Amino acid sequence: MAAPRALRPEALVDELKVRARVQLNRARREGQAGATRLRDALHEVARESGFADWEHARRVLSGLAAPGEDLGSFWHAAGTGILLHIWFASHEEGRAVVANDPGGFLLPYRRQCFMVQAPFIEALGLDPQDAAWAAIDHDLVAGYGSEAWRVLSWQRLRALQRGA
Repeated sequence: MAAPRALRPEALVDELKVRARVQLNRARREGQAGATRLRDALHEVARESGFADWEHARRVLSGLAAPGEDLGSFWHAAGTGILLHIWFASHEEGRAVVANDPGGFLLPYRRQCFMVQAPFIEALGLDPQDAAWAAIDHDLVAGYGSEAWRVLSWQRLRALQRGA
């Protein structure tokens, strides 16, 4: 499913809420013990998406996280270790390197950031040629909370659902 081009700021959080309700309803239908609270399902979908808990996911995906705050591992994927990653302790360090590498993408990881190339973006289930990348200068840290960031985050949520 293509990402909508005009996402409400709440759309990402709403998507996780829907997933939690679906997961909870499935668990209840299957008679699984301990799956009786929506709060538990919210925490589970948040962890599956790379966040510590539901509040962490809600804060980050709503665009409310402050600069330097933990942004989770939402933009990282298992099995990408063989692809080039250049890690930076600060956004400023990473931005200086990405500015000189037209093929680079700067992604957040917890309180750090890392630079990758197009194959990593594809491994995340995203299109490295999507216009949203150009709108944020290939920098998800600087573009945090913007419309382009929401579009890319929507695509990432969809990719996570498909198992990417």
